This record gives sequence, C-alpha cells and structure tokens, in this order.
Amino acid sequence: MPRRRHWSARRGFGRGRLWTAADSTPIGPLPAGPHSAIVASKGTLVAVALPGKQAPGLVWRIARTVRPSVLRQVSETDLDGNVVVVFRAVGRGRATVAFALTRGDASAEAVKAQTYEVTVR
Repeated sequence: MPRRRHWSARRGFGRGRLWTAADSTPIGPLPAGPHSAIVASKGTLVAVALPGKQAPGLVWRIARTVRPSVLRQVSETDLDGNVVVVFRAVGRGRATVAFALTRGDASAEAVKAQTYEVTVR
C-alpha cells in the first residue's frame, strides 16, 4: 500500500507542521469552497496561502493525493497568521491540490475546503 502524505498546520501552536504518516485519517467528502486556477512553468515554485485565524483545534490538511509527477511540496510556513505552502512544478501536466480544514489530525470530516487546479507547462 502506498504511503499517504498529509500536511497540517496547527494554529494553536502558531507554526506549521509537516506530517508524513501512513496512518493519517483519510478525509471524506469536501464541502463547497473556493477554487483557484494557477498556471506555472516547469521548474518554478507555486505558493498557495490558506487563511489563518481559525478556531482552536482546527488544522489545514492536504485532503487528496497530489500528482508527484507534476508538483512536489518543498516547504510550508506561517506568514502573518496565514499558512503558506510552496510546491515545485517538476513536470508538465495538471494537478489538483485540495486542502481541508478539520477538527484535529484524526478527523475525517472537513469543515472547510480550498482547492487549487495547477497547470504546469
């Protein structure tokens, strides 16, 4: 079974945390939320910002597998109260990056969602 990667930013600690665990709880259906389209060139960096100042106990997590042949996460940080996640565009194609706001790392229920459709040329 392939290893699943989930990213999470713990707002209560004031810093982002990168989680890579095979036993992370899968996230169920995503609620309607903002969708953004991004076009990038191969070899460039793509950064997305997730809104901070969420209720205590809520964490942002990558909700679905991101195509590693197109994008790879290289960093994440807390910037002015928002969470910024940076990916490298490693190959041509399309990748969907879906984030879910959940109640802790073990919750399967998404409270909010934010989705980015990235096209790498």
